[in-house]
Amino acid sequence: MRAEALLDYPVLVRVAGDQNAGFYRPRPGLDYSSTPADITIEAYQWRNLTASTVARTLSLLLLLPFMFSNLAVWMRPPAGDGAVVKALCRLLAATVTAMFVLSVVGITLDLVGWQCVPYHPCAAGRWYLSWLGALPAGARLVVLAVLPAAAIRLLWWVGSRSARAYEGFRQSYDTSARPAHDRLDARTFWSGETLVGRLRSIHVAIAYGTLDASILIALAAREDRDPIGGALIAAAGLLVTACLILLCLPTVEDPFDDQSWGRRATRPLRAATFALTVLTVGYALVPRPAPPVVGRLPGYDITVSGLILVQAVLLTALAVLTFLRQRNAPPPARAFFRGLGAPVFGSISVGLAAIFAAGLVYRVADFLDRGAIPTTHPPNFRGPPLDPPTAYRWAAMGAFVAILMVTMVALYAGRLTRHRRDQEAARISQQDFPDAPPDAAGRLRAVRRAISRAHLAEQFAPLIVAYFTLLLLSLAITALDIANIGPTQLAEQASGNNSRWARIASYLTDVGTFSIGLLAFGLLMVGVLTYVSPQVRRSVGVLWDLGTFFPRTTHPFAPPSYAERAVPELTKRVIDLSREQNVLLSGHSHGSALAAAAILQLPPETLSRVALLTYGSPLRRLYGHMMPAYFGKDTLREVGDRVGWRWRNLWRSTDAIAGPIFSAHRPGNPPTASGPAGSVDIRLRDPRAVTVQPMDTVPPPIQAHWPYYTDVRYCEAVRELADSLDPPDPAVRQ
Repeated sequence: MRAEALLDYPVLVRVAGDQNAGFYRPRPGLDYSSTPADITIEAYQWRNLTASTVARTLSLLLLLPFMFSNLAVWMRPPAGDGAVVKALCRLLAATVTAMFVLSVVGITLDLVGWQCVPYHPCAAGRWYLSWLGALPAGARLVVLAVLPAAAIRLLWWVGSRSARAYEGFRQSYDTSARPAHDRLDARTFWSGETLVGRLRSIHVAIAYGTLDASILIALAAREDRDPIGGALIAAAGLLVTACLILLCLPTVEDPFDDQSWGRRATRPLRAATFALTVLTVGYALVPRPAPPVVGRLPGYDITVSGLILVQAVLLTALAVLTFLRQRNAPPPARAFFRGLGAPVFGSISVGLAAIFAAGLVYRVADFLDRGAIPTTHPPNFRGPPLDPPTAYRWAAMGAFVAILMVTMVALYAGRLTRHRRDQEAARISQQDFPDAPPDAAGRLRAVRRAISRAHLAEQFAPLIVAYFTLLLLSLAITALDIANIGPTQLAEQASGNNSRWARIASYLTDVGTFSIGLLAFGLLMVGVLTYVSPQVRRSVGVLWDLGTFFPRTTHPFAPPSYAERAVPELTKRVIDLSREQNVLLSGHSHGSALAAAAILQLPPETLSRVALLTYGSPLRRLYGHMMPAYFGKDTLREVGDRVGWRWRNLWRSTDAIAGPIFSAHRPGNPPTASGPAGSVDIRLRDPRAVTVQPMDTVPPPIQAHWPYYTDVRYCEAVRELADSLDPPDPAVRQ
């Protein structure tokens, strides 16, 4: 949100920061009569860290699988230290990187280099491909391997380029002490550049190891008893295995062991990756007699199938572990998604990666095959040999079924819960407007609809769990690919060689391949619509801000965390201002999470001069439910303790994003939370009235998530918190 909207003032001047994230005040000399004279206001604008040009947004959409992979680890249950969950999530993230590389390998090395170029009808009339036919198989693979290598470099470039905006401010910390670094109050929590560097080196090694292994297996499979090729394949396997072991080590996230890690792991890993790649190129370029190239790229099918099976195993282990941890947790700590947040978001990451990979491979195969759909080819077809792996057929089928089922259940669940939500909305509106006149019936219906829709999001959590179950089943079914059984062959065998069922399975697979292509196109269109539709921009912004809040501790190619700059920068600003005056830190929406994180970073001498105001805050409704290990009730109570419970949270029943933090009681009723936490939450009636006011021509609007500053209770809360600070110095409202 723009600073002008936060301060409700059109002319501002930046007093600190830069164009990406900065602190703004009204221009001196201009009247700002809506603020008391003894209060200086200041806004922190960080929107440019998460919003930019259309081109940048579309490029970041390609990083969605990596973003969900990184987000999964933050969804872990609060029980235990999470070391095993972190290791499983990092291993799962490594498979997503390998899937990305294999998708590009499937296009360049398999479809183009191995299936299309050697077949004259496919390469005919295509000057950009026909010249490759004059090259030996090894040299052709080396030339085409430049594209997967460039794709790996592109990922590195997009992630590093996006992170430059976050390097405007870096906090310093004492390296002599070694506190726990997995807590929001740890000084090193928001300094993730060291870990990202290590993870980037490991994932790049995995990517190049996957690429090298694909070339080596393809060439070695054509020669019997090739000791050099076998040794290089073993070396590639050892390289990837070493990377996976490094990902499981707890010391990988130790920020104080950078020099030792670089000497013992990072530098040798880079050297080994470079040496293996050079040896692979040399091995591929050695002239050798070889049989003609026919069929698919040797080893590619089994590699894709094996990778998908590994993902299924990891997701199952993650689900079992998180379920057991969540079951043993005390009732107040029970999380959203029935404790399955980590495997659910891990499955979304894997599903998106499979969708992007299968959709891309099938569309390129369709183009190269001059319009023929590869999945319709019978097993003995001898035409253009363009046939993606069977695993991608199962992925297409599984994605189609999962999306279809979740969509149908979502529509049904919305209608199924509508009666209960409408009853609750009617009860709330009746309590808010008990004396509404008959002519306000239409306005009351609009209020009830707004309240009912605001409570719709909670109904979708079981649907995501259902998606996880369906996706896990589709991944497990990929085991049939090892036996070279696709959807069509399975339908024939199950129906007693009935061709009708085989055709149905073929049609469903074709629809799946096109549906995942449409889904990918739909994601791109959503990115464009964020610049056209304010409603789409608001909805996508909430999800994007949530997904890029935490540091990149699992996948280095995920979009960078804006909070890695915002929290330390906000903390330093509060410390500097508190030396001269009291500070009232105020946060709206995701800004309330930044404010709470900054509170946990402040030293004790500063906290005595700080109060906290949150409004439209998803701290409990989103962050607390989805990330209980980091924003659970204990953490939120610690925030209150640190500011001496000088904290007020404003919320509305019509707000679809925010909610109460401790107690959902109505004004005048006793709070449901004991102690000082019961005084934090203040519910605002929305709208203020359902009838036309004497000095107006229309009823007051339903304001929902924004704005809050127009409500009189907002000004009262500001004054109350400002007066609660002792001594009564001027306060600064962030």
